Amino acid sequence: MSDYAPPTDPLDILHHDHEIVVVNKPAGLLSVPGKGEHLADCLMSRLQDAFPTALLVHRLDRDTSGVMIFALSPHAQRHLGLQFEKRQAKKSYVARVAGLLAPRTGVVDLPLTVDWPNRPLQKVCHETGRAAWTEWRVLRQGEGESRVRLSPKTGRSHQLRVHMLSLGHPILGDPLYASGAARDYPRLMLHSEELRLRHPDGGAGVKFRAKAPF
Repeated sequence: MSDYAPPTDPLDILHHDHEIVVVNKPAGLLSVPGKGEHLADCLMSRLQDAFPTALLVHRLDRDTSGVMIFALSPHAQRHLGLQFEKRQAKKSYVARVAGLLAPRTGVVDLPLTVDWPNRPLQKVCHETGRAAWTEWRVLRQGEGESRVRLSPKTGRSHQLRVHMLSLGHPILGDPLYASGAARDYPRLMLHSEELRLRHPDGGAGVKFRAKAPF
């Protein structure tokens, strides 16, 4: 992370009202500050410049782009946080993975834990891992890769990246889990495309989308 050079794109606000603000996070930008002054620049700090009351609800990996929601009040933060905790928030990602994934639909149900000697890497572990569940669907295939929709039911660290790797189809451009030609891409080909949940003011269902830039 010493070579951290976050993008300077202006904030891409998808929606905001009195309780929430929804942003399309660019790839390469931390969600929250890292350890050390050189990792202080992040989506959270940029957002708080525009919305001083913004509060964190969930995170995306630095290299993942896409839809992120922030609360603008402690009530909204509690309301949204519970939805993520109880797995009521529905997340949908688009990814490009190495190889031709078969069958065209399926589920990865493999527990994950931190790979301590190789932090921040995660690994599958049936002894100490926490339950992790990802549904996949192939959208299209060709030229040695597959475009897939990934719907995680849990929110473990690096879940989608490790689950795709476990199938033998790492996400293209992944600096941590891909190797060889699959790693040689300008960015991690993983994007949070859609988030569905209940609005903290009244509980009505809302949906936010940002099209994948790849």
